[in-house]
Amino acid sequence: MTMDEKKEGLRERKAEARKGGGEERIEKQHEKGKMTARERIEYFLDDGTFQEFDMLREHRSTNFDMDEKKVPGDGVVTGYGDVNGETVFVFAHDFTVFGGSLGEVFAEKVCKVMDRALETGAPIIGLNDSAGARIQEGIDSLAGYADIFHRNQKASGVVPQISAIMGPCAGGAVYSPAITDFIFMVEETSHMMITGPDVIETVTGEEVTFEELGGAGVHTAESGVADFASIDEEAALDDMRRLLSYLPQNNVEDPPRVEPWDDPDRDADVAGIVPDEPQKPYDIVDVIDGVVDEGSFFEVAEAFARNLVTGFARLDGRAVGIVANQPRFNAGTLDIDSSQKGARFVRFCDAFNIPILTLVDVPGFMPGKDQEHGGIIKHGAKLLYAFSEATVPLMTVITRKAYGGAYDVMASKHLEADVNYAWPTAEIAVMGPKGAVNVLYREELADADDVETRRQQLIDEYRDAFANPYKAAERGFVDDVLEPEETRRRLIADLEMLASKRTDGPDRKHGNIPL
Repeated sequence: MTMDEKKEGLRERKAEARKGGGEERIEKQHEKGKMTARERIEYFLDDGTFQEFDMLREHRSTNFDMDEKKVPGDGVVTGYGDVNGETVFVFAHDFTVFGGSLGEVFAEKVCKVMDRALETGAPIIGLNDSAGARIQEGIDSLAGYADIFHRNQKASGVVPQISAIMGPCAGGAVYSPAITDFIFMVEETSHMMITGPDVIETVTGEEVTFEELGGAGVHTAESGVADFASIDEEAALDDMRRLLSYLPQNNVEDPPRVEPWDDPDRDADVAGIVPDEPQKPYDIVDVIDGVVDEGSFFEVAEAFARNLVTGFARLDGRAVGIVANQPRFNAGTLDIDSSQKGARFVRFCDAFNIPILTLVDVPGFMPGKDQEHGGIIKHGAKLLYAFSEATVPLMTVITRKAYGGAYDVMASKHLEADVNYAWPTAEIAVMGPKGAVNVLYREELADADDVETRRQQLIDEYRDAFANPYKAAERGFVDDVLEPEETRRRLIADLEMLASKRTDGPDRKHGNIPL
């Protein structure tokens, strides 16, 4: 056989591999509004950059006549390419081949790209669309999942890991995405669950649909398992590319700085956002947008624990993580869900050298039996631990209320935040004026002729004396009291100053965060 004939034979093999499960199954995938594994990769990566691994690998199973059912690639497409000019490693389940089910060879292919990503220091992207473990391969499938889980753990905090759920993801398959840093889901076509509706009905008698049990809305708004819900696959892949633009390649690199497009010397566009009335709500996202580079704020986990805002933005082209109380929801109080949301985001930023800007307007922790019985003490301590542990530049601005223990938790100076500022509207105290007056002047109020008039007088006196930023400034607990409009300029200067920050922690294996 000549070289030309051999090359032609190779081309035929690769062409067959690119067909996956065949045209009929590809068409069924498209009818569901889903792309194929290869279409997803091609859309996601920079044009012409994909380099594939193991296109011709096949499974070795002979059980259940599997030796007669072999497809090159074995149900997963793996390799590397570029996103925004930077290398990423990617694997994409091919639902057209054995329903994207995972077997021994499938797992080995995924493990190979994860190993290369760790060795070279590049992000890992998983595009999940799988029926789960390949039953025909038995224990080899379970072993394959565990091999992947272990690599997720090894990669955690070393390279960014991003998962997209673009179809079913059930049973043991959900744990790999759960270990990764961010999860994207697609409305109506993606589902995550430990056990499916049929099993639940058999065991508990409860009837539930796939969407009600594990759809994008459930996991982004209620469970907090996923971070993003996109209207379609293209939108999810576009947002994944945008997310990567804020992230470094690995834990020893700094996040990318882009060419600035916004004036670093302009006033922050925040005039009139914070109301004069201390109890009146406002949207902290308006403050964020007014301070950061125009159009740069990219919110993470927007639908979950809405009393705390998290996301990425830029200040003079530098990437920063944002954590902010949201007065529009539950007055911006901290509760179980928001504490967990904030803690995980802070720890991600700290692992990948992303400075953190914290905007504080918090009246305290959410009171109530449900919160106490649910473990608010332990969960609130997660956020406290995360900020206290962080060694990246920490910048904090108190826009209005900062009361009680929540003041301490939200990146206060006492947790070794680098720069702490307050606006003139800030109220920093053990508790709000009304609560403080009711405690401090209980007896006087009981004897007053006009209780409400006297209470209001005492509240006004307390606010003037204590509920302001100046006591904290006198003690050095805030570094300065700023006019809101100058916030952007100061933060940009601080980022430049803190760019060379180095902190050596104590010699230990790791701390024991209150999980």
